[in-house]
Amino acid sequence: MSHSSAGTSKKGLLSQEDYLAPLPIPTGESPSDMLNIIWRKNDAYIDIGNYSIGSAVMLIWPLVMLTLALACFFREILPDFSISILVIGGIITGIPTLTLIHGLFLPTPLPVRFNRQRREVCVPISEGEYWIVPWETVIAMGTETSSINQAGKQTMGLLLIGFDNPDPQASVNKKHYSMGFNCGGGASAMALWECMRSYMEIGPEAVADETARFNRPQGVLATYKKVIVDAANKRGWFLAILWEGFFGIFIFNMLLVEVLERLKLNPPPDLTYPDIIEWSKPLPPEQWAKRSPELELAIAQREAELAARMA
Repeated sequence: MSHSSAGTSKKGLLSQEDYLAPLPIPTGESPSDMLNIIWRKNDAYIDIGNYSIGSAVMLIWPLVMLTLALACFFREILPDFSISILVIGGIITGIPTLTLIHGLFLPTPLPVRFNRQRREVCVPISEGEYWIVPWETVIAMGTETSSINQAGKQTMGLLLIGFDNPDPQASVNKKHYSMGFNCGGGASAMALWECMRSYMEIGPEAVADETARFNRPQGVLATYKKVIVDAANKRGWFLAILWEGFFGIFIFNMLLVEVLERLKLNPPPDLTYPDIIEWSKPLPPEQWAKRSPELELAIAQREAELAARMA
């Protein structure tokens, strides 16, 4: 990954890259865990996972429903065309569906652990292998790419987070490790990155999370009923039934998402290496690592810049 300084951007004709770290300076966005990547959070560390089985279901299921709806609509009018829709739709959705099913039989990937007291990151690489990377060397970049076709302009984006192997003698194929999140570029990537940056630089209280979903004593239907009731209390019954009810069940299949998340992420995998268990234990405040002078200066300059924009 690129090592360009945080706060810089590269713009192309149909693309843009926003460099968010190093150094991890404020982006100006509020932290938002839109993809539920926070698996654990306490005063010592936060676990970030990029295994999002719910996102996969919510991408595939609408395509399945659209294919079936179009095939049913044209069944009496153009029966041959209806069959073609089923075949094409089956190909488009079949490959990611098989990939999703295959993933259900594999162990859930381990999270990356950000230790705010030590200002280090534990990056699991493979079975029994991990890196301890200084926090201020972590690379973050939001990418955004647009394409133009008959349907108009379509934009896709990622948040990419990279880590350099601290071992200078590492082989070429083990010098870098990266993880990507399909959150969109621009402000969305910045808001997701802020979940990690704000936790490390401000504290646990700066970042809201949904980790309670990993410990649900009620059944799937009872849990989803509570989701609808909570939504009704916030936005009214009409919107709750329309969005959480109709769209949630028939368009995005949130019941299946709930079942699969309980299967693979209840509880999320933990880092059980003996050295990392010790590394993850809380430290007395006087032993906490401090920001580097370079980061202190960079944050002060960035905060002044953001304040000037708001003035």
